[in-house]
Amino acid sequence: MANVKSRMAKILGIDASRPEEPIPPIANADPYAETDPSVSDWARKHMPTPRDAGRYVYNLFPFISWIGKYNLTWFLGDMIAGVTVGAVVVPQSMAYAQLAQLDVEYGLYSSFMGVIVYWFFATSKDITIGPVAVMSQVTGDVVVRARQELPEIDAHIIASALAFITGAIIVALGLLRLGWLVEFIPLPAICAFMTGSAVTIAAGQLPKLMGIPDVSTRGRGVHLVVIDTLKGLPNTSLDAALGLSALVMLYMVRGGCSHMAKKQPHRQKIYFFISTLRTAFVILLYTGISAGCNINRRDDPMFSVVGSVPSGFRHADVPQLNSKIISAFVNELPAAVIVMLIEHIAISKSFGRVNNYVIDPSQELVAIGVSNLLGPFLGAYPATGSFSRTAIKSKAGVRTPFAGVITGVVVLLALYALTAVFWYIPNAGLAAVIIHAVCDVITPPRTVYQFWRVAPHEVPIFFAGVLVTVFTNIENGVYTTIASSFVVLIWRLFLSQGRFLGRARIRTVRQNEGSRTPSSDSDGDIKGGMLGSDPKSDSDYEFSLRPGFLPLGHDDGTNSQIAVEDPFPGVFVYRFAEGFNYPNASHYLNHLTEHIFKATRRTDPAKLGKIGDRPWNDAAPRHLDASEDTRPTLKCIVLDFASVNNIDATSVQALIDTRNQLDRYTAPDTVDWHFANIASRWTKRGLAAAGFGMRTGEGQGQAEPIFSIAELMGEHATMKEEKDRSDGNDIEAMPLRAELRTKQVVVQGLNRPLFHFDLQEAVEAAVIDARTKTF
Repeated sequence: MANVKSRMAKILGIDASRPEEPIPPIANADPYAETDPSVSDWARKHMPTPRDAGRYVYNLFPFISWIGKYNLTWFLGDMIAGVTVGAVVVPQSMAYAQLAQLDVEYGLYSSFMGVIVYWFFATSKDITIGPVAVMSQVTGDVVVRARQELPEIDAHIIASALAFITGAIIVALGLLRLGWLVEFIPLPAICAFMTGSAVTIAAGQLPKLMGIPDVSTRGRGVHLVVIDTLKGLPNTSLDAALGLSALVMLYMVRGGCSHMAKKQPHRQKIYFFISTLRTAFVILLYTGISAGCNINRRDDPMFSVVGSVPSGFRHADVPQLNSKIISAFVNELPAAVIVMLIEHIAISKSFGRVNNYVIDPSQELVAIGVSNLLGPFLGAYPATGSFSRTAIKSKAGVRTPFAGVITGVVVLLALYALTAVFWYIPNAGLAAVIIHAVCDVITPPRTVYQFWRVAPHEVPIFFAGVLVTVFTNIENGVYTTIASSFVVLIWRLFLSQGRFLGRARIRTVRQNEGSRTPSSDSDGDIKGGMLGSDPKSDSDYEFSLRPGFLPLGHDDGTNSQIAVEDPFPGVFVYRFAEGFNYPNASHYLNHLTEHIFKATRRTDPAKLGKIGDRPWNDAAPRHLDASEDTRPTLKCIVLDFASVNNIDATSVQALIDTRNQLDRYTAPDTVDWHFANIASRWTKRGLAAAGFGMRTGEGQGQAEPIFSIAELMGEHATMKEEKDRSDGNDIEAMPLRAELRTKQVVVQGLNRPLFHFDLQEAVEAAVIDARTKTF
């Protein structure tokens, strides 16, 4: 096989030889040569095995790992949490269905299928899948736009088709294990569209809360809805009394329970359940008031009520999918998928961190995808994770995802036993429930201020997303925040600025063991005065001197009074900031060469030739006199690859071009390029293929290598060494004993001596090389 490869390479004119230097003999350690990774090695490592396939199928059903350990204690915790969430999800889902331009029963269908299906695929015990405000608003927008094109199609058919298609897309993403795609959407972007959506939804519910008729709330900016609502205040009906009082009561119950829980910590659990069930209590109360007012006037109720709700699953059917329906909402599909994904993943990750478990984003995509694939067969519309119900479920003491089944039983009972009561639910009360729920997801000012403290550039993205969502629609807000965040990401990558480093003498200061006092912590950190002002003497501290490398301009916040200098005249140390690849390679290397040209002089001015022979854009002066220029000549460059994980052909070619440019600058000599902290074997392979890692020109193989050694591990970590002891009267020394000592080995391969273990080793090697230069 090797002969065939070599013949093919020769025919194609390819130099298949492996670039490396011969390994010099060393006395104090065994030599070591690094080998390059191969594509076949990579393929073997990443090719799925039958065992991987079995593990993949097993991981699709996480409940298998814990269902066999299910016990009574878990069941009691799940039952309490499941019933509690069920009491909340029934009124909430009915209210959210109205947001989606659907009858209230469709919210119950979505709630049932979400919790029943999710637990099979869940990696989070806390998440509750069902109708949520933002997704319902998006669904309502889709339904309104689609019915403008297809007025003959019922709203629930469009909503079910949307759920099925989005579910299929998300299942595909999950099965392909692409859950990491969600990581491209940062937290400020999520907060922005959630805040904007909450404001939009709350404003859209004001006319219903106040009983103001004929106010259009769909497809319009919040400012227009608020203006029309204010204009319609003279037409306010009795609904306002119910809606406003219900909203006030919801906030009063929550505030009162929170206050009492702090005053009476021993009853905190009781107040938690009262606060959690406030939505159910308020809806029951106002349903009773409505029944008392309208029981004898069902044909002409005193205020707007929900009306007839069919019991059971009357709308169960195979979802209608055809090109006409799908084309009516295909433009809104990306926004619907994004909203469904990021809300669910953000919530599940948050509660996973709180409750000390890790979720699998890809498996969560499978869970919500399957829920939305199966839901339309019962009439459900798009559903995803709910923040409010997840928080309730977590605090209620849920133990496993099986609590969702108990919640499903509660919803099922409501569908079959309480539909007659649902007739009397005031629509103004449901509007109050929606407003109360969505206001909780508005990002508070302290969070925005935290964004400002952490990353000021993300605050404009946040406000841009909020404003676009508020003044246009949720879809535009989603696209704006994601696009803005992506532009910032690319901008940071493209314009990332490396740093030139200099050497500083660093001392680590620790308090001596014997001089520690109770005022020092367990790690020996000095508390109280600084050195020089502390009453302790210098003998009470240990000083260890070590070299350190700091930016020459102290732009990283280090003390500007520290003396930082170049390691050696003509030696430059450069650290990359954001990787090294094709978007930023030219920017990095332009920065590198500009600084070098300013700080050094040309090695041989005669190489420039006459003025007429120079390039038209050459910036060198007309007459060069090396004796007048005191700047050093360029000798070596040290590149710190600590932040570089991968390289590509474009970035390596840019590095080659820069090397050639600087070799012309230093002609007749060449520049040695030293690399430190290369973590990837593929990066070493790529650099070596371009001729880096070895000395070039006349200096190849001449200088002694600088390398690091470490202790060998395992059973061969020690070796015997003959110890001689000579007596002054003996003519010859006699070996008396063999002692064991730790065996040392080379850390990195000596076949590429310019690839160094760390920055200190690289700089030392560069300085030694620079001292041998004759220019």
